[in-house]
Amino acid sequence: MIQLHDLKFTPFISEAEINDAIEKVAAKINEDFEGKTPVFLGVLNGAFLFASEVIKRFKGDCEVNFVKLSSYQGTETSGEVNSLMGLTQPLEGRHVVVIEDIVDTGNTLESLNSILEAEKVKEFKIATLFYKPEAYKKSLHIDYVGMEIPNDFIVGYGLDYDGLGRNLTQVYKLKESKMTNIVLFGPPGAGKGTQATILKDTYHLKHISTGDVFRYNIKNETELGLMAKSYMDQGQLVPDEVTIDMLKAEVRQAKGGKGFIFDGFPRTVAQAEALEELLHNEGTSVSAMIALEVEDDLLVERLLERGKTSGRPDDANEEVIRKRIKVYYEETAILKQFYLKQNKYFGVNGVGSISEITQRLKDVIDNL
Repeated sequence: MIQLHDLKFTPFISEAEINDAIEKVAAKINEDFEGKTPVFLGVLNGAFLFASEVIKRFKGDCEVNFVKLSSYQGTETSGEVNSLMGLTQPLEGRHVVVIEDIVDTGNTLESLNSILEAEKVKEFKIATLFYKPEAYKKSLHIDYVGMEIPNDFIVGYGLDYDGLGRNLTQVYKLKESKMTNIVLFGPPGAGKGTQATILKDTYHLKHISTGDVFRYNIKNETELGLMAKSYMDQGQLVPDEVTIDMLKAEVRQAKGGKGFIFDGFPRTVAQAEALEELLHNEGTSVSAMIALEVEDDLLVERLLERGKTSGRPDDANEEVIRKRIKVYYEETAILKQFYLKQNKYFGVNGVGSISEITQRLKDVIDNL
């Protein structure tokens, strides 16, 4: 086992297995490009080791470039990859082999495809040492695959964790932690806040409320808080990536604990997928989505009663309350299906005394 920064990794793929995979890829490239002079494009930073091994096994003439993808306009990232840094020759009419260390989501390859089409290459093929079929979402064909691997977070042989691990000659995967991570849902008036506090104390979990996280970052004028405020001041929704970066900071600060209760996040499937990736990279995952279920009329009754003392105007108007409840169901309906497919959705009766509802929630968590 090794440790990089705050995370521990266990041996996963040996150096011998990696060499076998490289030999397989190199042999197929030699077969396909016999008599041709390809241009090899090694994608930095991760592909430098794999690319060098493939290229030195090529038996004909070839040209080599190591390139980086650029997504910057001025000082701000555009979020869209639009150019290749390091490209030293025109590629029009050339045979190109793109060499990647790993293919997971396929976002990089999709961007490369657009760039190379604009360069008017004659053909280009994609070679990767590692391929994650579970994570790959694009339609581009991967021509040469060293080995298929599960959707685990790995380091070594060019792959890093926050800058460390690229020089390792074998591959390690993240050691999974035994954390309990709950996505807690409930319509307005279901008592979610009360139950989150009780569960947090009972199971020694970190309660992460997106509302609290936003308020903290904006009040303390953090870089992310200022970014979020700039969108909010314009009446725009804060992009998911900004919210995720805030949550990432919270998760990292509480790393090594018993787990998390996520309150108010995710709200969309895209956010749920982003949360999965965030936790996966930390060696853990969502354990369950638990939703408190309460009839609408009872929710309205509870909130109107609460409005007599809370001072909140949205608790005093029945029409506003019913709209809030409607929005909740519209948001959670899709997420319910998302977690049902993973057998992670649990509906819990939210009617009864606080202690009765707590016990029902504990019954679910204790059986995870």
